[in-house]
Amino acid sequence: MNFETIDSPALIVYPAMVHKNIAEMVKMAGSVARLRPHIKTHKTAEGIRMMQAQGIYKFKCATIAEAELLAINNAKDVLLAHQPAGVKIDRLIKLIQHYPATLFSTIADDVQQAERINKKFNEAGLNLNVYIDLNVGMNRTGIIPGESAIELYDFIQSASHLNFSGLHVYDGQHRQANPIEREQACELAFQKVYTWIEKLEQKGYARPLIIAGGSPSFSIHAKKTDRECSPGTNIFWDHGYATICPEQHFTPALHILTRVISKPSEKRICLDLGHKAVASENEISKRVYFPSNKDLVPVGQSEEHLVMETEHAEKYKVGDILIGIPYHVCPTVALHESLIAIDNDQIIGEWHVAARKRKINI
Repeated sequence: MNFETIDSPALIVYPAMVHKNIAEMVKMAGSVARLRPHIKTHKTAEGIRMMQAQGIYKFKCATIAEAELLAINNAKDVLLAHQPAGVKIDRLIKLIQHYPATLFSTIADDVQQAERINKKFNEAGLNLNVYIDLNVGMNRTGIIPGESAIELYDFIQSASHLNFSGLHVYDGQHRQANPIEREQACELAFQKVYTWIEKLEQKGYARPLIIAGGSPSFSIHAKKTDRECSPGTNIFWDHGYATICPEQHFTPALHILTRVISKPSEKRICLDLGHKAVASENEISKRVYFPSNKDLVPVGQSEEHLVMETEHAEKYKVGDILIGIPYHVCPTVALHESLIAIDNDQIIGEWHVAARKRKINI
């Protein structure tokens, strides 16, 4: 492939690889009915349509813009996995009113907030499906499985305009590179969920649906037939998860193109790959991986520059193109307006990263 016509930095997506990754998701889950992929990674209409083409009809998202993009593309079932607060409740109401063909739901982990949501939906004359968000050790969101969670369950069941739909359990804290150790940690944390469900059943309540996990725990939850799985990164994959999830057979389908723009000293080169082009929340050695340039060691990064040190600087020239794989693809995609699609060594179009915006229409 001749990349000379592509300006840098740029993201390159390979639809054929994306197709294979989606097929692998379906294969691991055993059925599309058990899949609810998160679209936070790709944020594109093309990614949604490619999943729909393989039968996937349930989705998860984190923003109103992502939810609207799904509705625009005729998604049947959309879970906003981000407890709405403030004006987001009003935006969710408008979304439901504007896209009646899509079944929307959300999560809740707080009784008072659930009361506010119920009040707003009462005023709008609408009902909302709600999943209780349980905290099993991620300590980011969710209510700890216990009596307070039972109280939240009781409130949702009694609320005039909320429908209890199940449990949402995200366990992204499990990142052990050893799959056996990761599975053991996941199972140990999930015991709290099983115990809590037993309490519900003892009170005479029906066993709830569970939506569980993300990408690192996908291979674990895929074995359990009592839950839906929510892989996200898997559609594109990245070097971070490729490193810690060797048991998952996905292929990095999104690459990053960059150029050498300077050779400031004898052992250094500079690339046009700064904080604004690749996710930079990790330590500097874990931001981008160059499979064909393993001699390069990152030593500094700023907004538009990535400085690399090498013992072989003589082999690099200003203008040279390098192809890398992001360590964290999700926020990397959000930094770019579009992805350049390539198939059979030909540019076949661009994927607009539509939901990188906070607002599409609503």
